[in-house]
Amino acid sequence: MYNRSKKTTVYIYNQEILAMKKTIFRFTATALTISVIFFSCQKETNHPANSFKNNFSSFRLYDGGFPEGFEAGTKTSYTAADVTLTTGIWNLSDVLIGTSTSDRKVGTKSARIQNSGKLTMKFNLSNGASQVNVRHAKYGSESNSSWKLYYSTNSGMSWTQTGSTITTSSTTLNTATFQVNITGNIRFELRKSSGGKLNVDEFTVYDYGSAPTEDNNLEMGNPSGAVTDINSPDNYLQSKPQYILSYNNSKGEPNWVSWHLSLAWKGAALRCNCFSPDYGLPSSFFIATTSNYTGSGFDRGHMCPSEDRDLNNVDNAATFQMDNIVPQAPQNNQQTWANFENYCRTLLYQGNELYIISGGYGSGGTGSNGGVTYTISNGNINVPAHVWKVVVVLPLGTNDASRVSAQTRVIAIDLPNTQTVTAHTWDYYRTSVDNIESLTGYDFLSTVSTSIQSTVESTVDSVPVQ
Repeated sequence: MYNRSKKTTVYIYNQEILAMKKTIFRFTATALTISVIFFSCQKETNHPANSFKNNFSSFRLYDGGFPEGFEAGTKTSYTAADVTLTTGIWNLSDVLIGTSTSDRKVGTKSARIQNSGKLTMKFNLSNGASQVNVRHAKYGSESNSSWKLYYSTNSGMSWTQTGSTITTSSTTLNTATFQVNITGNIRFELRKSSGGKLNVDEFTVYDYGSAPTEDNNLEMGNPSGAVTDINSPDNYLQSKPQYILSYNNSKGEPNWVSWHLSLAWKGAALRCNCFSPDYGLPSSFFIATTSNYTGSGFDRGHMCPSEDRDLNNVDNAATFQMDNIVPQAPQNNQQTWANFENYCRTLLYQGNELYIISGGYGSGGTGSNGGVTYTISNGNINVPAHVWKVVVVLPLGTNDASRVSAQTRVIAIDLPNTQTVTAHTWDYYRTSVDNIESLTGYDFLSTVSTSIQSTVESTVDSVPVQ
């Protein structure tokens, strides 16, 4: 709800997560604290701080205690043996539980698999399975490896492969997603088939019928009333499967970009770095190219980040279209914004889905060349003075806009587009939704009732995050 007279300032982390334990008991439960977060663009980096996992090792977000993070077990040898984990008893053959700095992990432990190792459940899941997600990465500097996922519906008497063979080629944890959709008793076995040692973490099984989905990228409303009309060049609605944006032809960049994020969008596609013009815009519009940024002192800053769309190569490439890009100070893009974006993605592994809106406002930023720069590319592209991001965090479910309540958590951040922004961590820049609305003229969460908007949009978050 937009009100120009209202000004104020908004995040979320372990202490609030711990409080949520009191009301969340399993993935299929209906009550989860709803959160909203505002954040901005970044260059892709590794997750900065993932200590949240230690607080969740016994937190039953999914039926049976999933995701399995291997935090409760100890096994220092590759010799085959049964290990009791949070989810149940697993047999680890040519597998140990790694804790070294070379082990890729979310918390303090992950499974390390060598040779033709197997990671096998010795228990059944009675609610079936709709989807399985497995995070995986190369151990240390090992060579690429390949592995497969199998399931059994007869207590391990026989096994059937699900999905395709996965290649692990990165030292950063990526998510492999398997669509299973089988009812009744089921268990799983991961088998390494070739290559060097690999790490596996956050093994997640969703009950049958309860997997995350790819939802409406504009579920929370059209902030500026953008339309796909060539006569509205500075508020032109551009709709793509991966995100939706309002393009500003006079500024050569988006006014805002809106997208939905859940684990359904996550996968193992690598960052393509394939910046390209968007020729889907009207030919009479200014269409930015990557060369317009050369020597400018500013990064090509994603609004919808590459890592939010890594299910497949097509989705990832879409984030590199130049109408999803604004000039961002390198330290802003690669540090402060990146840390917040990485944090937000950790929320997905706690049973949440996100609705995100991102943009910039004003003119005049300071990049690596120093001074204040108002435009680049001979005046065709505006350099925002500030960048902001909005994220609505909900427990997985349906009819999402109607599930936002007066208790929904709202976090807004508004960062100066400068190199010195790193003087503070991202949470220092928290503000309220009302304040962002007053600075941009946009109306956020317009599909939510006005009475609820007035409450959640005026809230300034104060949860400790460091």
